[in-house]
Amino acid sequence: MRVSFAALRRSKGIRDTGASAAAKGVYVTESDLAGMRAAARNFGFLKHQPVHSLLSGRHQSRVKGRGLAFEELRQYLPGDDVRTIDWRVTARTGKPFVRVYTEEKDRPALLVVDQRINMFFGSRRAMKSVTAAEAAALSAWRALEQGDRVGGFVFDDGAIEELRPNRSRAAVMRLIRSITAKNTALRADSAAKRNPLQLDAALDKLANVAHHDCLVLVVSDFDGHSGRTRDLLARLAAHNDVLAVLVYDPFLLDLPKSGEIVVSDGELQIELRLGQDRTRRNLGEFADARAKEILAWQHEIGVPVLPLSAAEETAPQIRHLLGHVMQPGKRR
Repeated sequence: MRVSFAALRRSKGIRDTGASAAAKGVYVTESDLAGMRAAARNFGFLKHQPVHSLLSGRHQSRVKGRGLAFEELRQYLPGDDVRTIDWRVTARTGKPFVRVYTEEKDRPALLVVDQRINMFFGSRRAMKSVTAAEAAALSAWRALEQGDRVGGFVFDDGAIEELRPNRSRAAVMRLIRSITAKNTALRADSAAKRNPLQLDAALDKLANVAHHDCLVLVVSDFDGHSGRTRDLLARLAAHNDVLAVLVYDPFLLDLPKSGEIVVSDGELQIELRLGQDRTRRNLGEFADARAKEILAWQHEIGVPVLPLSAAEETAPQIRHLLGHVMQPGKRR
């Protein structure tokens, strides 16, 4: 039986997952995520980051913000930058020609947001599903503020919803409504069958639309990840700016010395006693190995991995991980 890191549920002391949809930390609302627009500041996805940012030091980073798009060739005029001369056309025609470029006004920002049943777990502050929703909303609002088109894919165990990118508040709200609908449908006693292959299925759909120069954020606990997941992310990162946001709960990193937990693979389940040293050691080793495997993607395939704890407020973590954006006139 392949045990899912995210499928662990404490039998004692866990947040009541049957609470009403209004319960803070268990579910999100459209107004919650819409209101995060004010908190989507002081971080960015551009290449030049403060030294403490996870995006700093990327020698061949494609996270470069606005680019230039070729528009036309025209004859050289006094005052034109000689660096824009097209020497091949000039040699062919015998007259100097320059290449004219226009600044790209936007780029697609595509968010892949995990709302599967494995995300419906939280030992403190919030469920992982809530933290993922908050991170996606913050990123969407920030991308819109930077002038990018916002869209993406929101998936649960049964379906993947595609939202075409658009540069408007309405596009962000469509993404928020999709996230909220899947988030509030989660239940601890849900009859939905856990689908570890759905992450790769969502990345497959993403690859069909993210051909080049897109900003891609995958927000998930990466339950069910495999070598194919790594390969899909590597191929996407070859032509796009890809960030992996690893949402985790610190429960397995600091196991209590007593009590019981239920471990399930979606079909079978067993109860483990935390008072046994061997059980605690095995669970700790499992969690540590899994985290290291995902975090290694940053060095192996050049995809930054941002670890995001469900036990802490989301916005301050993202600002810290992505680096504070200095405002004009302010000093470091």
